[in-house]
Amino acid sequence: MGALLGRGGMCICVDCHWVERCQAYHAVERQHGVAHLTMRPDFSPRQPRIHVQVLDLDDAVASVGVEWDVRACSDFRPDPGRWRRWCPDGPLPT
Repeated sequence: MGALLGRGGMCICVDCHWVERCQAYHAVERQHGVAHLTMRPDFSPRQPRIHVQVLDLDDAVASVGVEWDVRACSDFRPDPGRWRRWCPDGPLPT
């Protein structure tokens, strides 16, 4: 399947067949400081496009945060709800 663009800035990985095996999503998890779905991803996606956004944080001290999302990937394979099935009790990444 061709490069799919994410809807509304959401990471497309949550609805991808490869999410728990994907090295690109593993890197995004690392950048977010969250637990990995798997410790040794074995799928290397072709042409993932990772969107990095710098955000102002709403607190008393001026600071910024960084948001990482895969927005397109040549190997995206639709599997709606895949991430939720792997992490049924976790907060859905946004």
